[in-house]
Amino acid sequence: VEGVGDHGCEYMTGGLVVILGDTGINFGAGMTGGLAWVFDEEDKFLSEQRYHSDFLTADGYGALDADAQASIRDLIALHAEKTGSTRAQWLLSEWETLGERFIRLTPKAQA
Repeated sequence: VEGVGDHGCEYMTGGLVVILGDTGINFGAGMTGGLAWVFDEEDKFLSEQRYHSDFLTADGYGALDADAQASIRDLIALHAEKTGSTRAQWLLSEWETLGERFIRLTPKAQA
């Protein structure tokens, strides 16, 4: 998705979500399953702790192995192909600098 408001992925129990835009507060409250990727364009997601740290572990892109890094890029490429998203196309065109702004959020029950 291109962005979410407050309480994104609240009570998520499975699946995969990629947020390419802004998020509100309280992201992932009650999240017990699945995986979320968030593009932190303005370094606000972590610094303002917009996610629910009681439920989620946040891993910066640089801390992830090459397979994890490739998976997020592949998902964005698929989104761009299927939807024509100009935001996804922009992210891919600037991947060398923008890719490192993605954060992987995993429920602590799975971490």
